[in-house]
Amino acid sequence: MKVVICTLFESHYHLGVAALTNSLYKQGYRGEIYAGYKGTLPVWAISSKENYQLMKTSCRTLYITDSLQIHFIPLETTYHLTNYKPDFMLKICNEVVNDISSIFYFDPDIIVSTSWSYFEEWVGYGVALCEDINSPLAEHHPRRMAWRRIFGNKGILLKFNSNIYVNGGFIGLSNNDLSFLKIWKNIQEIMASEIGGLSRSSLSGIPLLGNASNPNAPFSKTDQDALNAAVEVWNGNVSFIGKEGMAFHPGISIMSHALGLPKPWQWKPFLQILAGLPPRLVDKQYWDSVNKPIQTYSSWMIRLRKLFILLASFIGRFYRRGGI
Repeated sequence: MKVVICTLFESHYHLGVAALTNSLYKQGYRGEIYAGYKGTLPVWAISSKENYQLMKTSCRTLYITDSLQIHFIPLETTYHLTNYKPDFMLKICNEVVNDISSIFYFDPDIIVSTSWSYFEEWVGYGVALCEDINSPLAEHHPRRMAWRRIFGNKGILLKFNSNIYVNGGFIGLSNNDLSFLKIWKNIQEIMASEIGGLSRSSLSGIPLLGNASNPNAPFSKTDQDALNAAVEVWNGNVSFIGKEGMAFHPGISIMSHALGLPKPWQWKPFLQILAGLPPRLVDKQYWDSVNKPIQTYSSWMIRLRKLFILLASFIGRFYRRGGI
């Protein structure tokens, strides 16, 4: 039985995939990572090899160490990648790996910061999810009520589970809970007509249709809102970790998630300092995760960025947006 990790990326997000992989390795993960992508592969994956044994398509495998590999799977979907998460995970479960013990998805702007054994234990308690920064949403919050109305009209009953509103950047499931992915996928397919199609997203690319882009609209966060609606459909256990889990709130984090822009690899030290924005925990952890086993920057660049982060953190103690 295999433990499987998935991620999705395109364009410059390959820099996040490398750092995510390094952080997983640092925390003890040994195994395979399945990375679905659009566009071209990054330079750091140039030594990857065609792997027709894994898939009939032009999959390539990068052997990072004797115990860690990334399988790069080209995608032809018209979906925005943020809306393709359950589809990709089901594809891996049904077409690629048939002896899965557990499967995890991480967004490529996440850095793992606790022992991998913790994650493997966690999924034994139910569908593993982390609370979002915009949580909570009360039982009768307008967004939840809209979900119940929309899906109720399609014959799908949503039942309040928790006021926790989860982040869509991570999910972990044991093989006993894989049917949750089918629920999530079905919810998204119904959601599609509400937002103008799954090629649309509030993040980038084709914008959401009409009023669907309003921050208070039922599906302004597309896959994330669908994930939360799926939690209300699911009859099994869900194991929630609070906002501290993704370092959105003080406490013991298990990963850090770079919400919004700039991403850690886009961070401009002096511009951020002038804007009164000190480096976040995820910025610091990113630059601690870019040198091995995959090195995406020169050694001098890594040292320079870490020096800038120290300087920016010091200045941030006295000057930040909103005043001193």
